[in-house]
Amino acid sequence: MSTLPACPQCNSEYTYADGDNYVCPECAHEWPQQATEAAAEEVRVVRDAVGNVLADGDTVTVIKDLKVKGSSLVVKVGTKVKNIRLVDGDHDIDCKIDGVGAMGLKSEFVKKV
Repeated sequence: MSTLPACPQCNSEYTYADGDNYVCPECAHEWPQQATEAAAEEVRVVRDAVGNVLADGDTVTVIKDLKVKGSSLVVKVGTKVKNIRLVDGDHDIDCKIDGVGAMGLKSEFVKKV
């Protein structure tokens, strides 16, 4: 049996595919199939060095000495970073570190506390 999505308007489970759209026979709502596939792909999971799933607001610990680009500062091993924010891009985490300031970190260099 196929696993078609429920109707986003009336939550009917009797939807069917019609060309490039899904159609609900109960409320006559139509929506594109690409929107459903794109929504499934949007969920991005960010994991730390150990494999724990990270979320906004988590507290992490740095597991490796990290040189701060453009300065002589170093973020030492064991530095605790509170209230992280996950972002898209090369660096997964935006945060503020005491003594260093705002910066971006890669999730592969932190461990969830």
